[in-house]
Amino acid sequence: MAITLSERAAQHVSAFLAKRGKGLGVRLGVKTTGCSGMAYKLEFVDAAIDGEDIVFESHGVKVFTDAKSLAYLDGTELDYTKEGLNEGFKFNNPNVKNECGCGESFQV
Repeated sequence: MAITLSERAAQHVSAFLAKRGKGLGVRLGVKTTGCSGMAYKLEFVDAAIDGEDIVFESHGVKVFTDAKSLAYLDGTELDYTKEGLNEGFKFNNPNVKNECGCGESFQV
């Protein structure tokens, strides 16, 4: 079981953490919401949650998640893309069976 970052995503997260001046890595999770059922949660981690966190490291950046979310995120690669004027994180999740039209939620 694993969650990984692309090299571009790891560089972006590392640069942002350096600019913030603090942080251990990023937390990736899921929440029940949206028209397809689930949505991604992504936030910076300043302190680990002892005993509840599962931690992966990819390109020198720690990725934190919880056991419930990992069931939906196993094998996911977080990428950082730039397309024209748009830029942001892209979730390459092999577990997704369907996504909503707006791209905000998914089903597994």
